[in-house]
Amino acid sequence: MTTRILTVCLGNICRSPVAQAAIREAAAEAGLDVEVDSAGTGAYHVGNPPDERMVAAGRDAGLVVDGQARKVAAADLSSYDLVLAMDRENLHDLQALAEREGATATIRLFRTFDPDTDGDEVPDPYYGGDDGFRQVVAMTRPAAAGVMEWVRLHGRRPATGS
Repeated sequence: MTTRILTVCLGNICRSPVAQAAIREAAAEAGLDVEVDSAGTGAYHVGNPPDERMVAAGRDAGLVVDGQARKVAAADLSSYDLVLAMDRENLHDLQALAEREGATATIRLFRTFDPDTDGDEVPDPYYGGDDGFRQVVAMTRPAAAGVMEWVRLHGRRPATGS
């Protein structure tokens, strides 16, 4: 069965789309059945493509960063198995929504899946220069590999005995 993963940042045009791309890449490399999407806790950029600076930084690193920004919906927190927040503010917003809705998804900070990280947040590069976008891209691959370990251990499995 497919494990469904949602990556979440504030506006869904920088961090969550590149995390989505890194998870797609890691799942393909690991041969795991994963469906991944991204969303934002805010509606600032709904309908827009990812920030072109993130698209360029991803392309330079061999990642395809694409999609269309959307706001996270309450239903997402039960229809996805794993919801990954890019920073603590997003995490708190998601946890509050999940509590109100009785959601069933596992909600965690994305970088906590990187065993060698020096922090648990993905910084928002939006107001900075190109280096910030490249640094965010570099942070996503190790965390995405860790997410694949979680999928191996906890992801959805087909029912046995049939």
